[in-house]
Amino acid sequence: MARFDIQNASDAGGENRADVFCEMGLMYATGRGCDVDLVAAHKWLNIAAIKGSDRAAELRADLATTMSKSDLAVALRAAREWMTLH
Repeated sequence: MARFDIQNASDAGGENRADVFCEMGLMYATGRGCDVDLVAAHKWLNIAAIKGSDRAAELRADLATTMSKSDLAVALRAAREWMTLH
């Protein structure tokens, strides 16, 4: 499911991409259709925030308060790596 969303996001423009990335973050945060993965959730919310989603920025901040520093570091690194490649 996430792979399909990523492919769709690559074809979409600006705000639509941010919305798709935000939805992916919510998917991982809530376990909707997958296992709960807070690191992946933060990664996708971070990418959505970078792409301009205010909602994702708020959700990312809330999520960060529940995560360990090491998990946050992993999530930030994953987002940075994804942004570098895409």
